[in-house]
Amino acid sequence: MKKRLQKKYALSDEGVNDLIKGIISSVLLNFSIMLTMMISFTFLKQYVDKFLENTSEFNFLLLHFIGFIIVIFIMIYFASKNDLKKCSMKVFEEGARSRIFLAEKLKTLPLSYFSKKDLADLSATMLSDANIYEMLFANTVPKFYGGIINVSIMFVLLLSFDYRLTLSLFWALPVSFLVFRLSKKRMAKLNKESFDMKRSIIDDLQEGFNLVQEIKAYNREKYFIDELNKKHDQDIVLKKKSELIPGTILNIAFTILRLGMLTMTVYGAYLVIEGKVGLFTYLAFMIVSSIVFNPITKAFSDMTAVMYLEQAVERVREINEMPSQGGSTEFKPNNYDIIFENVDFSYDDGINVLKDVSFTAKQGEITALVGPSGSGKTTAAKLAARFWDIQGGKISIGGVDISEIEPETLLKKFSIVFQDVMLFNSSVMENIRLGKEGATDEEVRNAAKLANCDEFIENLAEGYDTLIGENGANLSGGERQRISIARALLKDAPIILLDESTSSLDAENESKIQASISELIKDKTVLIIAHRMRTVIGADKIVVLKDGKVVESGNSQDLIQNEGIFANIYTMQMEN
Repeated sequence: MKKRLQKKYALSDEGVNDLIKGIISSVLLNFSIMLTMMISFTFLKQYVDKFLENTSEFNFLLLHFIGFIIVIFIMIYFASKNDLKKCSMKVFEEGARSRIFLAEKLKTLPLSYFSKKDLADLSATMLSDANIYEMLFANTVPKFYGGIINVSIMFVLLLSFDYRLTLSLFWALPVSFLVFRLSKKRMAKLNKESFDMKRSIIDDLQEGFNLVQEIKAYNREKYFIDELNKKHDQDIVLKKKSELIPGTILNIAFTILRLGMLTMTVYGAYLVIEGKVGLFTYLAFMIVSSIVFNPITKAFSDMTAVMYLEQAVERVREINEMPSQGGSTEFKPNNYDIIFENVDFSYDDGINVLKDVSFTAKQGEITALVGPSGSGKTTAAKLAARFWDIQGGKISIGGVDISEIEPETLLKKFSIVFQDVMLFNSSVMENIRLGKEGATDEEVRNAAKLANCDEFIENLAEGYDTLIGENGANLSGGERQRISIARALLKDAPIILLDESTSSLDAENESKIQASISELIKDKTVLIIAHRMRTVIGADKIVVLKDGKVVESGNSQDLIQNEGIFANIYTMQMEN
């Protein structure tokens, strides 16, 4: 049972223990309330019997009755206090553990996971799903299971008093449960549709904020608003269905439960008339029937919430079950040569992106990856940094298989400049300092100067302390890319990966930065991806890829003389 709950709700060991304690405390609370009713009625019966017998014992009995009531109320108080502590307080500790675990888990996932995952959806999983998780676990799940256990206990207890009245009362319970069971798939589908629609609206809003410039530039405001309104209308319809259908089913189930009370009342009256059941037993069942289904009624009400919770849990479980990238935290290669040996790689669709790729990027040399769009250049470079794990072959650095090295440890040896620059809504100084933890201001300024950033930074309102906006919104594309290059230069790692790093720069700035980079890359392994021939023409080695295969390799002069793919690309660019 413990393992089943842990798997069903993606709980930690502490979390599932707290859930079980919460269920037990909920059972104790409900049972203490029912016990109060039953003891009260038992004492009332004895009190009336003694009173009718005209004995003096009823005064003594009354004192006992009052004493028991006080004890029971004290039990209820402590049970309520315990229930609050176990159900409401502990669940927030599990929420904190869940968030920390997710954050730690995300650190171990391949970086490819984030490139194919909707980041708004991932943020929602970390934030809103966790809130749903906490709220429903604090108020719903323990009481849901506690209610089922309570009713089961009461069923057994009432059977010991009179099985006929018990069965006439409880026949309605399995029928009500069957109604819920048969409609569960439909309600789960509605919950999923509603959940997905909510996420879709959030995604559209975020996309609209990110692309507001393009939306306005092409006069698409009306189209964007109309599409968003359509989804809002669909969301409203789904929400109505999500309320109407479960509400209808819930009322049907409640009506069936009330029929159980009705049949017990009628059948019990018949048994009393026939002298087969005592009047007080009948009255006791009448009183118990009014409260015995309260926990299960609450459980039925919570069932739709529990099903909604399962959607959030499924997303958390998806992250938990993702295969992690592990490996050694010790990385001591003989050198920093990058060697691809018969490498095969494909994404989730199963189509090979790289096929039997072999080449060597030597330390102290510049190796350029060239080829048509979609040939696998960027994929190959990112595989060298273990953004993904390959399906076949081997990639090694200095004789060490990178699949055996923990990715975070491996990436400490890389300085990377991506084509798509990502900056933080912070100062210029802090964005560059990201390249080296604890770098001094002077080191940051030197890196900025090497990357030809100092000129435009000095023209900013507050210089290096200027906030650049979300993802560098206050800077031009070229300025953003130069900051990214300065960040990589500051890191000064033994392997440098440049993916179209100068694509947003004009010829003059590109020449300046190339001169700065050439001073910094001595004795380092440099892997360049570029379409501009002037960027790669001076590379020590050029690897030409086409359709995921290496079709040419050598220096620029040899490749031009071979009159192959590289020569064609070179000729076309020189003519333009």
